[in-house]
Amino acid sequence: MICPLQSDLGPLPFYLTPEHPCAYLEGRQARNLFLSPAVPIGDELYQQLLDQGFRRSGCYLYRPACRTCRGCIPVRLPAADFVPNRSQRRAWRDNVSDIAVAIGPAHFDPEHFALYRRYLAARHAKGGEMAEDASERSYRRFLVEPWGGTTWLIEFRYSGRLSGVAVTDVTEQGLSAVYTFFDPDLSARSLGSFAILTQIQLTQRLARPFLYLGYWIADSPKMAYKERFRPIEVWDGYQWRRFRRGQPIVITEGKPPSGGQADDPLGAALALGSTLRTC
Repeated sequence: MICPLQSDLGPLPFYLTPEHPCAYLEGRQARNLFLSPAVPIGDELYQQLLDQGFRRSGCYLYRPACRTCRGCIPVRLPAADFVPNRSQRRAWRDNVSDIAVAIGPAHFDPEHFALYRRYLAARHAKGGEMAEDASERSYRRFLVEPWGGTTWLIEFRYSGRLSGVAVTDVTEQGLSAVYTFFDPDLSARSLGSFAILTQIQLTQRLARPFLYLGYWIADSPKMAYKERFRPIEVWDGYQWRRFRRGQPIVITEGKPPSGGQADDPLGAALALGSTLRTC
C-alpha cells in the first residue's frame, strides 16, 4: 500500500507491509512502514528520518507501525554526556588492551561472513527469519551493499582472531549502530557492550552529538539491554525525551511540542512530526 508523505525534501512514497509474526515479542503481530526503495537516500533525508524514529536495513528505511503494540521505542545516546556504569567500565577495561580495533568501508569479507553465520546460529538457535536466511546474498543485501550513504565496518580482533564486527552508518548528527555480530565463544567478554562503547567514543571523536541505537524493547531480552546506557533519549512520536541513570523509561503517547493535534491516522507509532504528513 503506497502512502505519500511530505517532508522538507518534497513528497515521499511510503509502503505499509502486511502483518507478520513479530521477531521480538512472541505472539504479537508486526507491520512496518518503509520508504520506497525507488527514493534516493542522501545524507539529509537519512538524518531527517533517523530523527523521527526510522532505521536502515539494507536499502530500506523503515519504522514499526503495529496496530496494537508500541513496544519498539527508538533510542539514541547523547555521546558527550554519556556516563558508563560499573559493568560498562569493566567491559571497557577488560577489552581495551586486548582487542585490536580497525575501521574500514563496508565491503564483503568471507571471514566476516563466516563469523556472521556462526553468530546467527548461536543467537537464533530457535529459528526465525534471520537464522533461516543466512545466505551470502542475504548478508550482502543486509549489511554491505551500497545504499546511498556511508557505512563503516568496525572490526574487533582478539589475539589476532576476528571476534566481532559492528556495522555502523556515519550520519550528519553522529553514528547509527546498524548491526553488530561477534564470536559466541567470547560472550563472557561482553563484546556487544564493548562495541557500543567504541561507537560512543568514535562519536565523541567526530564531535557529533548522537549514537543511534535503533529500537529498545523492554520485554525483549535481546533488545532491553540498551536502556543500561545513560543518559538515553527516546522518541515518543513527536520529540526526543531524555532519561538519566536511575530514571525509569516511561513512555506515554507523545504530543506535538506546539500543542497541536496529530493528523496521522496510523497513531503514535507513525507520528512523523511537523515535516511529514499522511495523505
